Amino acid sequence: MQTIIITGLSGAGKTQAIDCLEDMGYYCIDNMPPALIRSFVDLISTGHAVDKAAFVVDVRSRKFFDDFHSVLEELDKAGVVYKLLYLEASDRVLLRRFSETRRMHPLSDSGNAAAGIAREREMLKEFRHAADYILDTSNMKTAQFWAELRQLLTSEENQNTFMVNVMSFGFKNGTPASADMIFDTRFIPNPYYVQSLRRLTGNNKKVSHFVLKQDITQDFLERLMTMIEMLAPYYMKEGKYSLNIGIGCTGGHHRSVAVANEVYRRLRETGMRATIDHRDL
Repeated sequence: MQTIIITGLSGAGKTQAIDCLEDMGYYCIDNMPPALIRSFVDLISTGHAVDKAAFVVDVRSRKFFDDFHSVLEELDKAGVVYKLLYLEASDRVLLRRFSETRRMHPLSDSGNAAAGIAREREMLKEFRHAADYILDTSNMKTAQFWAELRQLLTSEENQNTFMVNVMSFGFKNGTPASADMIFDTRFIPNPYYVQSLRRLTGNNKKVSHFVLKQDITQDFLERLMTMIEMLAPYYMKEGKYSLNIGIGCTGGHHRSVAVANEVYRRLRETGMRATIDHRDL
């Protein structure tokens, strides 16, 4: 039986994932108490006409969530084959989604969604590390999210599913918690000090040209692309399906944006699947 366990951040798209998996023929249960997973797997494995099942397990289960780690260990020891899917998104996107839906974060008793998100990231970090698949839904509309999810779960070749998520950010606003690797571009001459460029961003051609024409920028990009190409097969070998790269400058408006755009362009040019997000624009 194919078993998918879905977890991740509140607001990252677990309900949409369940909808997609139901359309793919999975028997789905949302907000499953972890301790019941083994019993349910045993139940549907003994004569019931269910060959694909998916469970959503997250912090909504409150005290029951404390059993999640031990339940996964029990499944591993029992030889139960499953895949762990972790869904995440940037804090900015999650805060916007909670605002739009007027829903409270499940860990935000005081109504402070930002505090709830930070607490949830801390609680889930070991499961993110253990996940077979990690999907960042920050820049995905529903149709794209479903397409990515279907490709993850139906493709037999890791190379077809591996995703590089590139994010620009400003160090003054903190580093992105979801980044696997962070690169600092503050060594590049700053367009902020060019009067005609100050009010523009790295998405503007003039700013991009200013940043990318620097010899040190081109040297950095060449070395970074070589590193990504070298590391990607090892990530895939370890069963990881994404690499999250943070590219930062002081404010996240000029250098990091221009460099992130160029990294994204080069990745797509080589045929790799990639996403781009400018956190602080």
